[in-house]
Amino acid sequence: MSSDIIPIPRREITRAGFGNLPPVIVRAGQDAAWRFVEFFTATIRNRNTRAAYAQAITQFFAWCEQHPVVIGVYIETHPGAAPTVKQHLAAIRMLFDFLVTGQIVPTNPASSVRGPKHVVHRGKTPVLKADQARTLIDSIKTDSIIGLRDRALIALMCYTFARVSAMVHMRVEDYYENGKRWSVRLHEKGGKQHAVPCHHNAEAYLDEYLAAAGIRDEKKSPLFRSVDNRRQLTVNPMSRTDVLRMVKRRALEAGLPSSTCCHTFRATGITAYLENGGTIENAQAIAAHESPRTTKLYDRTSDEITLDEVERIAI
Repeated sequence: MSSDIIPIPRREITRAGFGNLPPVIVRAGQDAAWRFVEFFTATIRNRNTRAAYAQAITQFFAWCEQHPVVIGVYIETHPGAAPTVKQHLAAIRMLFDFLVTGQIVPTNPASSVRGPKHVVHRGKTPVLKADQARTLIDSIKTDSIIGLRDRALIALMCYTFARVSAMVHMRVEDYYENGKRWSVRLHEKGGKQHAVPCHHNAEAYLDEYLAAAGIRDEKKSPLFRSVDNRRQLTVNPMSRTDVLRMVKRRALEAGLPSSTCCHTFRATGITAYLENGGTIENAQAIAAHESPRTTKLYDRTSDEITLDEVERIAI
């Protein structure tokens, strides 16, 4: 039986993150199929989370076609790393909870399944030192609109601790005058709007970029735009992939580690802030983290202290 038999519009299935509905859902009937699609389209607002959960559920139901549905066995034999397994279990558990409340299944078979232990005290995000970040920013030639755009974007990620997804969703109106200074409005995970005062360096870079681009009055248009074959700005926003490719290219040109990525600037900014006497509470507020424990994952101020201590081992 194919998903075409279930009268659900193709656009809804695609929006949920699937090419076709899993066969087990199709066999369960129309009510189950609609409830399944609704779980992804109505309850998961973040596109990245929706895509990750769709992939997790696809893998799970594919496994179920070949094995008895014992979720504990699936989790126990899952080949992924502990964070991946925990994410997949969360997706399965949330889906069945939604099916239970929709009266599709009587109970949640994943409710008592325990995932692997995974405790992290230090993040893995590669971090640049402050002078490396300055070298990167200064290495960008600003004799073109692309250079001005890239310098403003990288600097803004450093000075606001923002995620790349917040950067690519910014509109021109999200850089606005607030009293005597300027601020930026970031659209972060979970639909949160987060306002951050603009550092004077980022303010200068943004002003130069906007003046050269001539888009300051186009308030509703994307702030950071992609370029066409003639290397001219388009009306379309950059994608996260566009930004990652740009960051990799700029890091290579500046002689920085190849591991440098978009998230590097979030950790770099937080570490530089704390090294200069900032508090973890204020860093948490700037980064829009729910918990200071999350902010501590980005704090690498103790790295040098640890290295100095190791060097004391005189053998």
